[in-house]
Amino acid sequence: MTKNIYAGRYTTENDKDVVVFLIGMRVNNRFAIHKWGPVFTAMPGMIKELYTHKEELGFLSMESYFGLRTTVMIQYWRSTEDLLAYAKGKKHLSAWKNFNKKVGNNAAVGIYHETYELKKGKYESVYGNMPLYGLGKAMKHIPIAKENMGALKRLKRYT
Repeated sequence: MTKNIYAGRYTTENDKDVVVFLIGMRVNNRFAIHKWGPVFTAMPGMIKELYTHKEELGFLSMESYFGLRTTVMIQYWRSTEDLLAYAKGKKHLSAWKNFNKKVGNNAAVGIYHETYELKKGKYESVYGNMPLYGLGKAMKHIPIAKENMGALKRLKRYT
């Protein structure tokens, strides 16, 4: 599948608060697949749920990366309240309980998350010759023009 490339320079509107959520896992013992395998396979169902019910959940978009031992998903949410509500939802709670039951404090696999609340006007982005990506996929994607040329102008736009 070919992604549409937007030639030129683009940025995003930054007139709304947004939450950036990083979540992932690290395989500490690659031979303990019975520990990290269930953690890895729990995510696709949650990702499908997020994309299927984006609007009602407050989920905006995400990017995924897979390294030799570590995975990370960068997710964009409408609000911290939406993110926390999802964390208390049936599919996530089931995965979390399963993790604690099967892995607990076993050092074979690690998990992590970080949450960042970005206030309107306090974030900016630049995309040159890129498909929709990151905040550019989560927020309104706009061309860079004279009024938003330069990071300082983009940061001061809604303050």
